[in-house]
Amino acid sequence: MFENLTGRLGSIIDKLKGRGALTEADVKAALREVRIALLEADVALPVVKDFIAQIQEKAIGQEVLRSISAGQMVVKIVHDALVEFLGQEVVDIELRATPPVVILMVGLQGSGKTSMTAKLGSYLSKKQKKKVLMASLDVYRPAAREQLQTLGQQCHIETLSIISDEKPLKITERALKQARLEGYDVLILDTAGRLHIDQDLMNEVVAVRKLSNPAEVILVADAMTGQDAITIAKEFDDKVGVTAIALSRIDGDARGGAALSMRAVTGKPLKLLGTGEKPDQLELFHPDRIANRILGMGDVVSLVEKAFETVDQEEAEKLAKQMQKGEFDFDSLEAQLLQMNKMGGLSSLMGMIPGVNKFKDKIAQAGIDDRFVQRQVAIIRSMTKHEKKDARLINGSRKRRIALGSGTSVQDVNKLLKQFRDMSDMMKRMKKLGKRGLLRQGLPGLMPRR
Repeated sequence: MFENLTGRLGSIIDKLKGRGALTEADVKAALREVRIALLEADVALPVVKDFIAQIQEKAIGQEVLRSISAGQMVVKIVHDALVEFLGQEVVDIELRATPPVVILMVGLQGSGKTSMTAKLGSYLSKKQKKKVLMASLDVYRPAAREQLQTLGQQCHIETLSIISDEKPLKITERALKQARLEGYDVLILDTAGRLHIDQDLMNEVVAVRKLSNPAEVILVADAMTGQDAITIAKEFDDKVGVTAIALSRIDGDARGGAALSMRAVTGKPLKLLGTGEKPDQLELFHPDRIANRILGMGDVVSLVEKAFETVDQEEAEKLAKQMQKGEFDFDSLEAQLLQMNKMGGLSSLMGMIPGVNKFKDKIAQAGIDDRFVQRQVAIIRSMTKHEKKDARLINGSRKRRIALGSGTSVQDVNKLLKQFRDMSDMMKRMKKLGKRGLLRQGLPGLMPRR
């Protein structure tokens, strides 16, 4: 998400940083470019106008224009304005109510609502240690209730049993009764979606809301919806009463303007981001971290958190010991690649690394993406045990066999071998330097000598 906006804003910011003192004309010219970048990213026009006006008022102050590092100050102003528009602080799911706390999921058909319901159930169960029951009220879409049941089984979350020909209000009553009798902490109700907003849908959702008295009414919107997301959010909020917004499929949208617009237009907090298809690919919305990503500053905090949550500690310790000894083989490399996939894949991690956006084109030209990592794993798995332990065994005929077995080319095998040699050399230098030498010389001590 925000890929296009990040690229545009990054180039504008680099121009400002490269200058010393700024004139009022410099700032206005930069803000005109920012305005165009926001509009191209599908941010709503009223939001863009307010955003630019707020920045301009602060950026054209005399203290900024006279500053030696004026460019840096403008960047800070833009960053702070982004954080303010996105919500300033992290807002978690509201659970301060008498159990079972009811959460109502609403949205249009195809917005990813059922998947988001399962992800939220998994988040509350694993992270908040809550006993969760999920119930589908969607009696219109074929196999909608079966879909939630299947997702519940994958996430190890209980779902309400399915009774045919049961109406949504009756399902709600049964779900509330079961949740109370069996001591559930949270009940998540997945309502029916429609292809467009209609009165029947709204009346049904309003009736379910009155019956269930939810602590949260979460509107699930597809991040790729663009400008329509604003209209959808306003309609649902006016007729049903939304308390929070969850954006699905943020990994598939390069613009992301809906995220900036929905918070500003509705005043409702963005709370959840669906970052992929897997049940655990759900993040709380952190305005400051998202602002950092938009401005190409990366998101190191989220990167570290993701590493702690997903990385196998035993595997990490094993690799650390190998590094200390200067030992490294293809099994070690495969373990690293698989850990990367667990953390969301290369594309997900790249956006969290500060400054990586500047090299985006070069990375794309080199063909380094999630498929590149998958090919590397396939190549390693096509090697024999002996080849994995000793790369020197891999001659021309073995390369051809490995390429054939992995569905890749000999050129791909050669690339992996070079990468492996470079990493092995670095491990050996680490061993030679030792802890004291590494602390004294830092990263330059690991670089190959020319």
